[in-house]
Amino acid sequence: MMQNINQRFPGFKSGFVTIAGAPNVGKSTLLNRVLGEKISITSRKAQTTRNRILGVVHRPSAQFIFLDTPGVHHAKDTLNVRMVDIALSAISDVDLILFLIDISAPDSDSEMIVVEKLKKQKKPVILAINKIDLVKKPVILTVTDKWADAYPFEAIVPVSAKHGDQTDALLGAMESVLPDGPPYFPTDVMTDMPERFIAAEMIREKVFRFTGQEIPYATAVTVDSFSENKKLVKIHASIHVERDSQKGIVIGKGGTKLKKIGEEARKEIERMVGTGVFLKLFVRVQKNWSRDTRALRKFGY
Repeated sequence: MMQNINQRFPGFKSGFVTIAGAPNVGKSTLLNRVLGEKISITSRKAQTTRNRILGVVHRPSAQFIFLDTPGVHHAKDTLNVRMVDIALSAISDVDLILFLIDISAPDSDSEMIVVEKLKKQKKPVILAINKIDLVKKPVILTVTDKWADAYPFEAIVPVSAKHGDQTDALLGAMESVLPDGPPYFPTDVMTDMPERFIAAEMIREKVFRFTGQEIPYATAVTVDSFSENKKLVKIHASIHVERDSQKGIVIGKGGTKLKKIGEEARKEIERMVGTGVFLKLFVRVQKNWSRDTRALRKFGY
C-alpha cells in the first residue's frame, strides 16, 4: 500500500522532525520562521515552551512535520521534570532530529544531555548553530569544527532564526536526508494544535513578557470558553498562579497589568483567527500547582 501511495508522489519526501536543544536557544523562533506564521510562543525567558508543538512546513518536493519541544536541562521540580521528559521522548519516534544550539550563550551541561540521548538512537541528526548574528565569523568556524568532532551529524548549518539567515539552506539540508514518502497533511494545514490551545499559549506568552521574576514560571493558562461566529470570537480564559501575592502582581495596580496582557494577547489571537476577538481574563490562585501532579494533568502537562 505504501509503495502505491509513494508512486502517486514520485520524488516527494516527508517526515517528522524533532527540534531539540537547551532552553532559550531559539527553537520556537526557528519554527515560526520556517512556517512563516506564529504558532509557538517565544520570550527571552528560558522554558517558555512547555508542550510538544507541531508545525507543518510545505515545500514543492517535501513536507516537514516539526515538533517544537521544551528545553532540555537538569530539571528538579515536578513541572520541569515533566517538560524534559516530553522533550526527550520526542527524540525517539521521528525521522530526523534537528539539534539546535545557541552560539552566543552555550549551555554545555544541557547540550551534553541531548548529545547523550542522541548517542542512544540511530536517527539522522542535523545540527543548527543559531544566533550567528551575535558573533564574529571566526567564532562560527571554531564552533562548527568543535561540533563536527563531537558527533557524526548529517550536516551542520549556521543560522539566524531571528533574521532568517541560512534557514533555506537548513531546510535544504534536512530535505536531503528525509525519507521518501507522501505528504501527511493538506497544504493548507500548518498545525494540528486547536485554536483554543494556541490562544491559551498566546496569553501565557504575554504573562512571560510583561511580568518578571518567578511569575511566568508559576503561571498556567486555561481557556474556559471559546465561541465564534462570522464576526467575533469570544474567549474567557483563566490565568492560574500559585500564591495570592502573584495574583496581585499579574493584575497590577488598578488592573493595569492584566489589561496590558489582555490587549496584547487579543491582538495576536485576532491575527490568528482573522476576525475580531473579545477576550475576558480571570486570575485564579491554585496553591503550588507546578508541584501537584493532579494539577499538572488538569493544565495539560
